[in-house]
Amino acid sequence: MPLTVLFSASDADWDDYKDILPNALAQVGLDAQVTRSAADPALVDYIVYAPTGGLTDFAPFTRARAVLSLWAGVEKIVGTPSLTQPLVRMSDPEGLTAGMVEWVTGHVLRHHLGIDAHRAAKPGEWVATVPPLAKDRRVCILGLGELGAACAAMLTQLNFQVSGWSRRPKELAGVACFSGADGLGTALRDADIVVLLLPQTPDTENLMNAARLNILPRGAVIVNPGRGPLIDDEALLAALDSGQISHATLDVFRVEPLPADHPFWTHPNVTVTPHIASATRAPSAARRIAKTIERDQAGAPLPGLVDRSAGY
Repeated sequence: MPLTVLFSASDADWDDYKDILPNALAQVGLDAQVTRSAADPALVDYIVYAPTGGLTDFAPFTRARAVLSLWAGVEKIVGTPSLTQPLVRMSDPEGLTAGMVEWVTGHVLRHHLGIDAHRAAKPGEWVATVPPLAKDRRVCILGLGELGAACAAMLTQLNFQVSGWSRRPKELAGVACFSGADGLGTALRDADIVVLLLPQTPDTENLMNAARLNILPRGAVIVNPGRGPLIDDEALLAALDSGQISHATLDVFRVEPLPADHPFWTHPNVTVTPHIASATRAPSAARRIAKTIERDQAGAPLPGLVDRSAGY
């Protein structure tokens, strides 16, 4: 009997996945039917999920072995009372991780090299300010999960002085790793550029508040491709106005799309990008979903299994 995989996401997502997901499942030898609706929820084996699909009640899916998120962030689903099935976040080295590494590396290099000043120069402004070498630039990554660790590895290869902070102790080659409340202050104290790659949880909301922004060296740069609520917006604007923070490049926000009247749009020292630091790319994500189901059918542990108590 074929497996039944319910695809609960937007119409646009369905257009992207309706052919490649069945093909990916077949490629790993799975006999599976992918459907957008289930006449009998009790016969569904797996749910491929995004919040855009409208599914909120998981109780009828009594046979479902797992809910496989199309997104890396699971804050919109992890607290759902009816969700008793294992929840798996999207973990896709081919697409999601690679995209994040490229975006973070590009923006770190942009700030490191002072590219904005060159772009803004007027004719005749020949200000030959030479940037330091990467070995003399200190980059701190908050969040050392799959995405943060991959970004740290790339920046280390480019010879940046890389440090990182996580809630739990981590060890990464070439990275000075800190953890816990005391470790956060130590990690921030010397950082020229801070990259935020933490999940959104009650413990991480407003992590970068006025006090922590003031720990940073004056003129530090904030790069946030993680989650909007990691930063206290008002505190960041105040720090930008005072010069404590010289620039913030922000890809994620509390409300998305970012409202047209939000001060971030017009602040001269803020760069807004429209949540494109990294995205789930259908071809590689479909292969990842197929591999995950294949592993589960073989009795192997689910990769990317969410810890409900931690929220990610």
